Amino acid sequence: MVAPLSAWPWDNLGSFKYVLYGPLVAKAFHSLVYEDGQRDFRCLLILILCGLRGLIYQLWSSFSNMLFLTRNRRVLKQGLDFKQIDREWDWDNFILLHGLMAVMACYTLPFLTTLPLWNWKGCIYALILHMGVSEPLYYWIHKRLHTGYLYTHYHSLHHASAVPQSFTAGHATLLEHLILTIVMGIPIMGAALIGSGSISLIYGYIFIFDFLRSMGHGNIEIIPHGLFESFPFLRYLIYTATYHSLHHAEMGSNYCLFMPLYDKLGNTLNAKSWELHKEISSAQKDRVPDFVFLAHVVDVTSSIHVPFFLRSFASLPFATRLFLLPVWPFAFLVMLMMWALSKTFLISFYTLRGNLHQTWAVPRFGFMYFLPFATDGINNQIEQAILRADRLGVKVISLAALNKNESLNGGGTLFVNKHPDLKVRVVHGNTLTAAVILNEIDKNVKEVFLTGATSKLGRAIALYLCRKKIRVVMLTPSSERFQAIQKEAPAESQQYLVHATKYQAAQHCKTWIVGKWLSPREQTWAPPGTHFHQFVVPPIFSFRRDCTYGDLAAMRLPDDVEGLGSCEYTMGRGVVHACHAGGVVHFLEGWTHHEVGAIDVDKIDLVWECALKHGLKPV
Repeated sequence: MVAPLSAWPWDNLGSFKYVLYGPLVAKAFHSLVYEDGQRDFRCLLILILCGLRGLIYQLWSSFSNMLFLTRNRRVLKQGLDFKQIDREWDWDNFILLHGLMAVMACYTLPFLTTLPLWNWKGCIYALILHMGVSEPLYYWIHKRLHTGYLYTHYHSLHHASAVPQSFTAGHATLLEHLILTIVMGIPIMGAALIGSGSISLIYGYIFIFDFLRSMGHGNIEIIPHGLFESFPFLRYLIYTATYHSLHHAEMGSNYCLFMPLYDKLGNTLNAKSWELHKEISSAQKDRVPDFVFLAHVVDVTSSIHVPFFLRSFASLPFATRLFLLPVWPFAFLVMLMMWALSKTFLISFYTLRGNLHQTWAVPRFGFMYFLPFATDGINNQIEQAILRADRLGVKVISLAALNKNESLNGGGTLFVNKHPDLKVRVVHGNTLTAAVILNEIDKNVKEVFLTGATSKLGRAIALYLCRKKIRVVMLTPSSERFQAIQKEAPAESQQYLVHATKYQAAQHCKTWIVGKWLSPREQTWAPPGTHFHQFVVPPIFSFRRDCTYGDLAAMRLPDDVEGLGSCEYTMGRGVVHACHAGGVVHFLEGWTHHEVGAIDVDKIDLVWECALKHGLKPV
């Protein structure tokens, strides 16, 4: 049985808890539309207040997850994992609680409805009450929450978050937020009872309170240490993210709300506080990644699938949702801005067996890769990313699908030939991609239909299958390219490679391997019961209800991955594209060769076995 006031009364409602805002919305709408006389704006003001409070925490979350800006100022360096994101999913319960309590207060305490817009005396009284009453009260209660029963049944939930974020500030039990409501209410109600309250004071105090809470839990140090060196007493008047992180990392110290003065007076000040703050605020260089996956944007909506937009959305496989439509123009402008800067940017990272793996992204939309005049610009960005990785000391950089397009740069050969002295290993990962696709094919299949047959992957798949005495119908308009691939096959296997120029050749084949995009009309040539394996980007539409469609080639990362909190495009949690996984295997094996250009068919089984050996799993 749970402890009293440890659970929220609307826990079982899930996302439907927002229905509780319904009466406020209805009242605000009714007042605006149907009340001709003196309108009642109380519910509208409360709704606006709740929305703006949520925005403060969201903006801090976005800022702290902009790794391309903040990675050198992160207090705790480990990544945010899926468990913490799920645990903090309902972080905004306290905003709903305070909204409902505000409605009750407005309709039961008449003097709150007559407050002026501004009263400067109220700000002074609120500041005195906060410093003299709220701060020591919170300090005393917070220390009690770290003892025995109270910690086990209440406060331990808040400390379960390993990496503090702005949303962590709201992740607590009902009892804790009721206590925090009293702490917040003392300065506001005190000033109002004295006769100096105002609407501006209510909004201003709550916004500053939320801002400071978000800043302390944000895991990003923004206060320069030089400020404390110039004005030493300030370090006791305002806390920092570094200061509060020590409370989470080493419990038993730094209990203050916003003012370390009470920790100093109570002899609970962590001795490391100022030295650690100086170290973090100096923005020292972050740890160099061992492995980099160079991703790219598919379209505008997919560019929003990043932790610095909505970490909850990024923690789920990408899907187009209605809430993305209003932010589409903003996302487009941001992408254009990043494109203008012509720099790749860090979007996520995780740790695997003590090695740091990062994902960088090229700010180019997918359709740009097929524009002839954009080729040089895209290759230049990829080249700069490779050279940057080489300067940093990265061991392996793996190229995502379009970044290694054959017509773009020959599967990465352009960069390796241009820079023969590269220390970083450039990997296209297609060997493992081919292995994943081949191991998905049923062992009893005797014939396959292959589109994109003369691409790197198509060639390797055809040569591998014909060695297994599986008939491969290769769709390509070029007989010369078909014959070139056929000549690579052993003499006894060449008969299993069949040239086709039209889709009609596959009307009796139930196993299609798709390497070139198929229109719904072209899919109609497949017989009922066909399964479409695919390695085409973007994936084909699931048009046929009487057929089945495979996902893009992917593998699940080993179980000992740490700090992974975002999904890779449409992949599930912990699943990455096969080319990403191919780079991981290349790194874990310590191979010193570049994997670019044509796929070595003889290495397909070797790479597959190495992937399984290191704990990667087929999806």
